[in-house]
Amino acid sequence: MTKTEPVHFTVRGLSPEPFQALFELSDEELATRRAKRVVADSNPGFPCRVSLQDAEPGEEVILTNFVHLHSESPFHSTHAVYVRKEATTPVSYMDSLPEILRGRLLSIRAFDTIDMLVGADVVEGNRAEEVIAKFLQDPTVDFLHVHFARPGCYACRIDRA
Repeated sequence: MTKTEPVHFTVRGLSPEPFQALFELSDEELATRRAKRVVADSNPGFPCRVSLQDAEPGEEVILTNFVHLHSESPFHSTHAVYVRKEATTPVSYMDSLPEILRGRLLSIRAFDTIDMLVGADVVEGNRAEEVIAKFLQDPTVDFLHVHFARPGCYACRIDRA
């Protein structure tokens, strides 16, 4: 049995720029953009896609639709995401996962260079590194998308480091 090389990966939060102006809008203006202002009332429960942290109770978040796979492939995808008002810098994790992923059931989807799905799995977050390594060892896999499996929402993107 040959030992495989470790797979290095990066987990990235979304850029805050597309979301920052939403916090200045009225609730009525948000509604016209299919967005909603929410005050977190539990932790976990309001996972921010910029900071990759759950909002604390009392913290303001925006729930909005986000195109997370802007593609000409059949897998063009969009879903709801939460963004914390205080999240002004996207986070990046190297060879590790943020806590926001560890305690949730995850759907991990592997895509090739033309955004076609080449693999998918559902795993408890505390075992996600095994699935990430398996997918990233496949040379046809270009990147991974992680979703929170129960609500189906996009969580983050993972790339080879």
